[in-house]
Formats: sequence, C-alpha cells, structure tokens
Amino acid sequence: MPTPSDELLERLNHYEQQHVLKWWPDLTADQQQRLSEQLQAVDFPTIQTVWQANQEETAAAPSLQQQPRAEIAQAPSSVVRQPSSVADQEIRAAAAVVGAQLLADSRVAVITVAGGQGSRLGFDHPKGMFPVGPVSERTLFQIFAEQIQARKRRHGGQIPWLIMTSSATHDETVAFFKQHDFLGLEQQTVVFFQQGSMPAVDAATGKLLLSGPDSLCLSPDGHGGLVTALKSSGLLDKMAADGIQHFFYHQVDNPTVILCDPVLIGLHHQHGSQLTTNVVEKSSPTEKMGVLVELNGKLEIIEYSELTEQQASKADESGQWIFWAGNTAIHLFSREFFQQLTDGTLQLELHLASKKVPYLNDEGTLVEPTEPNAYKFERFIFDALPLAKIALIVEGNRQREFNPVKNATGNDSPATAKAALNRIAREWVQAAGQIVSEDSDLEISPLEALDAEEFVRNCESRG
Repeated sequence: MPTPSDELLERLNHYEQQHVLKWWPDLTADQQQRLSEQLQAVDFPTIQTVWQANQEETAAAPSLQQQPRAEIAQAPSSVVRQPSSVADQEIRAAAAVVGAQLLADSRVAVITVAGGQGSRLGFDHPKGMFPVGPVSERTLFQIFAEQIQARKRRHGGQIPWLIMTSSATHDETVAFFKQHDFLGLEQQTVVFFQQGSMPAVDAATGKLLLSGPDSLCLSPDGHGGLVTALKSSGLLDKMAADGIQHFFYHQVDNPTVILCDPVLIGLHHQHGSQLTTNVVEKSSPTEKMGVLVELNGKLEIIEYSELTEQQASKADESGQWIFWAGNTAIHLFSREFFQQLTDGTLQLELHLASKKVPYLNDEGTLVEPTEPNAYKFERFIFDALPLAKIALIVEGNRQREFNPVKNATGNDSPATAKAALNRIAREWVQAAGQIVSEDSDLEISPLEALDAEEFVRNCESRG
C-alpha cells in the first residue's frame, strides 16, 4: 500500500494536521491520489496564521479591538461624477476616443466572473446560462458574447474573453459554449479558467475538516481568487505576450453592463489608474450594496452588513450620504497591477467566514451541524483598492448600466432585469423618432446597436 510522501508527512506533522490521513490505508490508489493532491495545494502557513490571528482578535479585550470602520469612513473625495455640464461631456468624449483606440489596438481583455450557480433563482445551472432576454430569452452569456462581437466590429482589434468558472460550473459552462458554437465568437478568443478552492477548518481548533475519507471540505476561494487563477493558468503571462494592457472585469449577473465601455477604459488609461471602479448612487441608504469609502486616505469597500441603519443614513455637511457610492462590481485593472498582486509585491487579504460545514467525525460519520462550526477562507477582489497607488472612481448611469439578477423575486430579480432591457430598448426606439407604448415588449441585440446613437444611425440609414 503506497504511503504519503515524506514531504507531505513532514508538512502535516509540522502543522499538526495528521488526522486527515486517518483512513489512508483503506483508500484506493485513486482516492489516495485525490487526497494527496488536495493536501499538496493547501497553503498551511497562511491558513494557520489567519486562523490564529482571528483567535487572538476574538479573545482581545473590547478596548483593544479596532474602532468600527463605519465610524471613521468618509465619502470618496474624488469621483468622476455623471456629466452635468458641457465640460463634463467633453471630458467623457475625449476619454471615449482614447478607449476606442485601445480597443482598436487589441489592448483590452474581458474577464467575466462566472463561478456561481443560479440556485437562488430556482435555476440549477451556471447563472450565465440563465435566460434573461425579455423577448428572445437570450442567456446572460449570449448577451455578453453579442456585446463583444459588436465591439470588435465597431473598433476593430481582438478582445479576448476570459471566463472564470468554479468547480461547480466549469464543465457545464464549457459544454454550453461548445453546444452553441461559442455564441458566434471565434473559439480561440474564449478562454475558460477555474478559480481555486480553499479548505474549511474547525473553528475551535483550526484543524482541517474532511467531507469524506478521501476529500477535504473545499469551497471556492472567492472572486479575489481571480488573481491567483490568472497566474496559475498561465493566462496572465499569455495576455502580456499578446500585448493586453487592461482587463475589463464584471460579474456574470448584470445583463446591462456596458462591456469594454470606451469612456471607462479611456478615463482609466488617462489617469494612469491601476484599478478603476464603476459606482452608482444607492437608491436608499439601506440598500443592500457594498459602498466605496475613504479610510485613512485609502479607498476601500464597506459591506452593507457592516452598517447599522443609522450609520447608513449618515450625511456630510453638504447633506450628501457618506455611504452613497454603491459598488457595481465593474472594474478595470491594469495588467501590471495584476502582476504585482501575484509576484509577492502585493497580496490580497485572506478573510474568514463563519459557516455551517458538514464534516466527517472521528468515527467516520458525516455530521450536519445546526450552528456555525467552521471557518471558510476567501479573498475579495475589491481588497485590491487600498493596495493601488492610483485608483479611480467613475460614477455610472444606474438605469443604463446596473440591473443585476440576484434574487428570485423583488429587487434585482429576473423581472427587474428584463424590465430594464425592455425599457432601454423603448428609449432607443423613441430616440429614433418612433412612438411605442409603455407596455410594448421590446429588446435590441447588441449586434443591432451598442447604444442609442448607433441605433438611431442604423434606423436613418434604412430610411
């Protein structure tokens, strides 16, 4: 019967994690290989350090704990707001020219974070496969693919599409694209890569938990795992070799995102920004959105769960909410900044989340806890904000750009996203001089037009 490698045994002994090999003699060769590979991938020093720091912080006297971030946060002091003057419009027009040239020169790639299932929507498939077109029932993936096609047609140049999946969505996502001929795109321009996983540990002891005799309790490492996944997959080096300078990042749940928006790209490039974030004004102080703030001169995101209702409603001297700048998860990253985040120069923080995690006990029985019993580890991409030497905030048009599909009903649901696509189409048709009723079901493919101006020109050219 094969034994674990000396190197693995040494690591497990050093970090007092030998218990994970309890059933090793009973495992098949394939099962041993599986467990061994999972253990080889564990970053034991980091996990132990983060768990220990959490234990010490929890045990610290209240007087030694940090003041809540919400109490010292300030509204961002420098934001490119929505245009309110001719001068503002001219700034954005000039930026659009710069962005268009970067697209023409094939300097921009798209990253779509697509690791989530549509479970909350009652959809047992990757969320990118969810049908959201109000007339056509086009999927989220189809809408994005058509935007990329249209951008390439308008600006020229290539736009690589990098789709980050998870272990739960990877195979089905790849199969979907193959089945649908890569949604009209050249196969070689669409690249799939998986985010990593991290093990859960017992909250009280820091011991690794097993989901079975041959497997750790693993979970995705968060959207911040993007950085490591780009590096380990070789994509970061490939994008550098291909001349990519900027990455347009978005999450899969927002069908009205303006992919590769030349204005946003141009502003990002003009300011020499390492990380540019699109924000929108919250609809109410208590809306469930993370918000961008300044803390000790650095940009950070505070999650809505960190704010009491009173804190969320706090305003400055001018009457502006301090926590107004809602995070849309639409970002632009410079390639050099990503490289700094992977070469040891900078590193995203590793967070702990208290969760209920089923685990195999010492008797080999699977335990289903009724209370949180473990910590999961994850990284958040927005933790890169305070690490950037130059970061830029740009306010987007909420009605046009941010209509995500997160909930089965109510706000941010399929119904509201479809209504937004419908409304946008009606507005474009009206801009072309046509009369449409408010209850008309309309939808405009990006292949027909990327914006109202293009739609009007196309209508005029057809007479």
